[in-house]
Amino acid sequence: MFGGSGDRRENRDLDREFERGGFDRRTSDGGNEYGGRGYGAMQDAGDAQARSAVYLAKVMGWMCVGLLTTVVSAMAAINMPIVWDLVFGGGIGFWVIIAAQFIMVLALSAGIQKMSPVTATVMFMVYAGLTGLTMSVFILVYTLDSLLLAFSVTTFMFLTMSAYGFITKKDLTSMGRLAFFGLIGIIVAGIANFFLGNAMLDFAITVIGVLVFIGLIAYDTQWIKGNYQHAMAEGYDEYSDEVRKLAIIGALKLYLDFINLFIMLLRLLGRRR
Repeated sequence: MFGGSGDRRENRDLDREFERGGFDRRTSDGGNEYGGRGYGAMQDAGDAQARSAVYLAKVMGWMCVGLLTTVVSAMAAINMPIVWDLVFGGGIGFWVIIAAQFIMVLALSAGIQKMSPVTATVMFMVYAGLTGLTMSVFILVYTLDSLLLAFSVTTFMFLTMSAYGFITKKDLTSMGRLAFFGLIGIIVAGIANFFLGNAMLDFAITVIGVLVFIGLIAYDTQWIKGNYQHAMAEGYDEYSDEVRKLAIIGALKLYLDFINLFIMLLRLLGRRR
């Protein structure tokens, strides 16, 4: 939605300022403190980092709301026979839900600029609810301790890679591009293995899938941070529609990364009933 990465550009500006002598490290007591314009620039960089951290926390808050919606929806499907029959009763209900999820992701990704923040939020919540319906089968297939183990490992990996994506100064665009092509590869291989039924290929797809989604977590976190800082530099405020919609699309990206990593780890670590 917003181009470029504000934090990386700001760091390069600070480096150039130092090269031009804008930073004065000499103090009256011989210390090594920054002074003058350099100190103000460093303060600005620190403030931008702090504001970005608060914003990322809000985005993750929306992601967590989506995850909670998914859990509630899955439990409803398990405990309400009419919902279970609608999804897994052998009719077209399951495929209708899958198609609806696919359409919603495309609509949010491609058309969010034309939506209001409320519309985007509602679509995200509906998507999370539909995901819960299709994922409810895992509750019956896998043991409770397997589900908790996979969720715990997923949470640890997610927080670790997200922290890396937020802190690192390295441009992760190449990682994101590689992960995207890896995602296309595992989708194609998964479709092929649906007909082949090869256990070794299935294991390889799952392992590669874990690597793909931990890479996407770091990249998407940096994408959210960079686009937020760029929006601030362009004059948008915290409560503008553009920034609010950026939070929803960011929450959707992280939600998808979390859910898919959880599924991959559940397939690796899970014990069936």
